[in-house]
Amino acid sequence: MAVTQIESLTGVLPALVSPLHRDGSADESGIKRLLEHVIGGGVHGVLALGSTGEGAAVGERTRWQILKSVVEATAGRVPVICGVAQPHLEAARGEVAAAARLGAQAALVAPPFYYPTDQTTVLAFYRRLAAESKIPLLLYNIPQRTGVDMPNDLLAELAQIEHIDGVKQANPDDLALVDGLDLYAGNDDMLCDVLELGGAGGVLVGAQLVGDEMRRMVDEPERRREIDAGLADVYEALSVTTNPIPVKAALNLLGHEVGGLRLPLVEATEEEVAAIRSVLDRHGLLAATTT
Repeated sequence: MAVTQIESLTGVLPALVSPLHRDGSADESGIKRLLEHVIGGGVHGVLALGSTGEGAAVGERTRWQILKSVVEATAGRVPVICGVAQPHLEAARGEVAAAARLGAQAALVAPPFYYPTDQTTVLAFYRRLAAESKIPLLLYNIPQRTGVDMPNDLLAELAQIEHIDGVKQANPDDLALVDGLDLYAGNDDMLCDVLELGGAGGVLVGAQLVGDEMRRMVDEPERRREIDAGLADVYEALSVTTNPIPVKAALNLLGHEVGGLRLPLVEATEEEVAAIRSVLDRHGLLAATTT
């Protein structure tokens, strides 16, 4: 099976929120505005429908409305990755196929969860998925959400499977290069370390707020540690409660009108919003919305 090759999937890749109307449906105008904002910040690609994009909370119809709108709004300017997190092969296979039909250049696929798994079952799952996919696959190691960890010895085996090209690593204890896989930071505060290791970049929540600064970490390696240290309070503010609650609150404070959240996610508390507002003000981002 021919699989589309991505010429360049490196650098700063925002994990997009999903702008929603009050009834929970996709806000296509809001998606277009958000894409203009993040692309204008100099990012290298985008992820739709990941954890930050409420991919596990929106219904199937809304899911594909969101992805279709993201692909149309990017208009080929940057690659689009689609998040896939399903507990069994049939559902994951269907979502990867739909992502390819709608124009995504790659799929970021979490391991199967809910049912007990071991390395043999994880290998079988990805081997079958990769054999049938028309787009490259990136592994998503995020044990704090899936309950499944893919240690580096397992990643090394997965790297031997054709069409599996990289890993978004959200377990800092296992941060290392793996032969055959591009390495992407799975948490914002891991970007600097990934770049220092020679990794490909990061799939990042904060790039929707400070994408230009994160881009500088790619372009100015001699100042990378300094820039990273200056963003530590942003990373902290975006972790005051479950992602994507803080980043949606931040974007709304900045006037980007990305709407609310789908249950079981709920709005940030007044205290959480105050902490987020304080950081945005400290970085001059609120002032930029009033000029």
